[in-house]
Amino acid sequence: MFLELPGVLIVVLNIVVIPLCHLLPSWILTRASDRRFRPDSFLFRARRWEREGRVYERFCAVRSWKDFLPDGASWLGGFPKKSLMGSDAAYLSAFRVETCRGELAHHVQIPFVLITLVWNPWPLAAIIIMGYALLSNLPCIVAQRHTRHRLSRLLSQLEEKSRHKG
Repeated sequence: MFLELPGVLIVVLNIVVIPLCHLLPSWILTRASDRRFRPDSFLFRARRWEREGRVYERFCAVRSWKDFLPDGASWLGGFPKKSLMGSDAAYLSAFRVETCRGELAHHVQIPFVLITLVWNPWPLAAIIIMGYALLSNLPCIVAQRHTRHRLSRLLSQLEEKSRHKG
């Protein structure tokens, strides 16, 4: 703890600041241009070890819990990602871009939450806050990456079908 504050003030700061650490980056990124979120860019591109998202199914059982995660984008006026609303290539491409936006929001939220270490007592509160930052964001990152892989497979299937028709 860098600041010595009364316990009540620490609790109030945490109640106010921690939700802001989630909402502010998400709100800002919801308004950022789609051009910033390219699925083939370094952060978002598929990695060989992900095995087209199947690693998340096998080792994280993502399909069993991802539906329980909230879709914060819809609260902030963003693209709803709770379920598919279409199956055309344009919609699936837009959805895939939104998984990049959502993933980045959760990556950014981790260090934002760590700001609270300035006034929370060490080491116990620091360990709890760091654990919270990871546990509240990593499942969302996994879900976004898994969904992006599935969307990429759907888009590939659509491209393949259109090649066979033409």
